[in-house]
Amino acid sequence: MSATETRAHSAPTVRAVPQSSGARGRKALVYVLLGAGLLAMAAPFLWMALSAFKTPQELGASPPVWIPTEWTLQNFRDLLAKMDVGRAFFSSVLVAVLVTVCNLLFCSMLGYALAKLNFVGKKPVFGIVLGALMVPGNLMLLPKFVMMSQMGLLDTYTALILPFAAGAFGVFLMRQFMMAIPDELLEAARIDGAREWFIFWRIVLPLVKPALATLTIFVFLGSWNNFLWPLIATNDPDKYTLPVALATFATDPTKADGSNGVLMAGAFLVVLPVLLVFVLLQRFFTQGIATAGLK
Repeated sequence: MSATETRAHSAPTVRAVPQSSGARGRKALVYVLLGAGLLAMAAPFLWMALSAFKTPQELGASPPVWIPTEWTLQNFRDLLAKMDVGRAFFSSVLVAVLVTVCNLLFCSMLGYALAKLNFVGKKPVFGIVLGALMVPGNLMLLPKFVMMSQMGLLDTYTALILPFAAGAFGVFLMRQFMMAIPDELLEAARIDGAREWFIFWRIVLPLVKPALATLTIFVFLGSWNNFLWPLIATNDPDKYTLPVALATFATDPTKADGSNGVLMAGAFLVVLPVLLVFVLLQRFFTQGIATAGLK
């Protein structure tokens, strides 16, 4: 008998441990609860997305019709005809992209400083960041409004971007990820003559791509869906973002005319870019969530 055959015969056989009926029942219950939760969260979105393609007759049908029998784009045509979607879309993209880019830059820089550099006041600065995390966002609306008003920036894109150019959550997130980078790696780069900006840009940032993707999704989602601040920071319809423009359209009886299909089409357009960003960054986002507990 050859050595290969001997190893094959001597290898232990791994058998699956049979599950008891109680364990299978608990597992089935978990799946049922997860499925019910998924359905509860997905049902409103599915209803909105499908209603955007329904005819007025199907929208008003009783009992409700979930899947359209006659798919139509008329709701989108009516929306484009009655509302300046292009301008609102441009405003939303401009604000969301610039806010996201500013957060990625400023939060990663401050996070790197708090994680890997030593300077006077480092602990107090980090304490301020932690304190800012505990302050509700809506509580800061009035101070932000007063500041923008005194600076003469109301009714401008700057007023929509500047107050959200950096956030405590982003700084904390980047610091925690960068704390996991070995100090020896950075010291070796310094010994080789690398400057701090080179180390930050060429060594640190590539190592925290999951954190950057996570921050991108959260900041873009928050900026894109931000409704209250753009509503109070500007009265210029040309500066309205999509959520504000859609809400203004919905409350104007001369335009909306009680058409739920048009409103569903507008809501679908608001959600679509967010889904696209999440799909593009899903791999990095999942990796960031999976490794978050190790930081």
